[in-house]
Amino acid sequence: MAAVRIGPKHQVTIPQPVRRALNLSAGDFLDAAAEAGRIVLTPLQLSARAPAPRLTASEQRVLLRVRTKIEHIRKDLVRAKGLTRAETAVAAKAGLIEPDQRYWWTEEWQKGERAAEADRRAGRVAGTFDSVEAMKGALKRRIRTSA
Repeated sequence: MAAVRIGPKHQVTIPQPVRRALNLSAGDFLDAAAEAGRIVLTPLQLSARAPAPRLTASEQRVLLRVRTKIEHIRKDLVRAKGLTRAETAVAAKAGLIEPDQRYWWTEEWQKGERAAEADRRAGRVAGTFDSVEAMKGALKRRIRTSA
């Protein structure tokens, strides 16, 4: 738990790990309530934006690691490692990735993505094609010449 201080205008700063875990940004609205001697802040949904998911403490710790891994995949596909199945579950729950695209972010899938990207960078590609028929013809010619 992070301690916060009430400022001169009765404002508090929400610690970064909490903001990240709940996907909070400047300008977001929170509901404030006093419950059993505690202040409870709950994100409000005032637009089409989905409400912040409720994550357990362990899911919040996983989420911090997942954010870093996703950024690495986006920045450097060849060297980044994929997520575990448990990490994809948390990322989907938090809205970082689409639930039906969880497979793409797994380490198993990323191994293939790294190999494909390495081939592309090394020039081991068949080219670009204007149609499926053109691609099929190029593949047939390649098979004939390599046989």
